[in-house]
Amino acid sequence: MRGALLLIAVAGVAAATGCGTQGVQVSSDDPTHEGAEIFAQRCAGCHTLTPAGTEGSGNRSERVQGPDLDQRRETMDDVIYAIRNGGFSGAIMPQNIVVGADAQKVAAFVAKYAGQDVIQQPAPSQTTTNATAAP
Repeated sequence: MRGALLLIAVAGVAAATGCGTQGVQVSSDDPTHEGAEIFAQRCAGCHTLTPAGTEGSGNRSERVQGPDLDQRRETMDDVIYAIRNGGFSGAIMPQNIVVGADAQKVAAFVAKYAGQDVIQQPAPSQTTTNATAAP
């Protein structure tokens, strides 16, 4: 019985502190701050997103690890879709992990801050010449 109580107590601490979090780095006057807080509470176990202070599980080789959102841009519509449907690839993420206004807040936060580590590749020039074109 004592072992079961200890396990419950440890699980409660893990749930309260959130796995893989370093603290929200979004200013409290940022309109997406509340979304960052919710993201840190509900999404930190699987997703890395520096402004939320989350580092996922740290095991990117496992299929259950969510995308590193520092490395991936997202639109608000795509985030809402992923929340409602359990992600995009095989429903690994729990469906409706946040709902209603909270889902909208998380989506706005992710859409604003995701992909900050992505390097924008230059677009091809529209004035490129075709080497096989006749002069």
